[in-house]
Amino acid sequence: MSEETKKTSEEQEAENEIPVTDGDQAEENLTPEGEDLPEEENKTPGEEAAPEDKKEEKSKTSFFGKKKKDKSEQKVEELTDRLKRTMAEFDNFRKRTEKEKSSMYIIGAKEIVEKILPVVDNFERGLAQAQEGDAFADGMKMIYKQLTTTLDELGVKPIEAVGKEFNPDFHNAVMHVEDEEVGENIVVEEFQKGYTYKDFVVRHSMVKVAN
Repeated sequence: MSEETKKTSEEQEAENEIPVTDGDQAEENLTPEGEDLPEEENKTPGEEAAPEDKKEEKSKTSFFGKKKKDKSEQKVEELTDRLKRTMAEFDNFRKRTEKEKSSMYIIGAKEIVEKILPVVDNFERGLAQAQEGDAFADGMKMIYKQLTTTLDELGVKPIEAVGKEFNPDFHNAVMHVEDEEVGENIVVEEFQKGYTYKDFVVRHSMVKVAN
């Protein structure tokens, strides 16, 4: 082979050689096929986690922009509401019980007063027949006064009847009489005295009413 032919072949081999570059720098940005890496793969781990945190934060937000309540907060609200309801029910029960106790006391006292009233009636009948100046009658008057005073202190009051307008809530009309001087529907006579106990009628007055 001639020298010119050798020289030409060496020049062709030199042109076909791949130029040498800084290998570390080239391999960082090339894929195995020699393509550039996508931008997502070049992101740091902190940059990838940020959008996920935003999504979680957004999921905790309701349609109107308010944060949804945690299960623990919902449980606390349910227990608080249940406690308020229980306290209200207990307060109603306490008031109802006190009212029932009060009414039971009044009912029991009314029964006792009803049994004492006939004794008061007999005192009044006996004293009405007693003679003036009788020492025994005077003693009975003192006992009668003590009895009526005690009943008055307990809340037992006599019902006013004679000269008052007839009231079916307090009076029991057992007789009617025509009397133009008195007026219509006026009580003219009382046969049996009526009594009230703490604004409750224990016994109605038995009266005669003018028409």
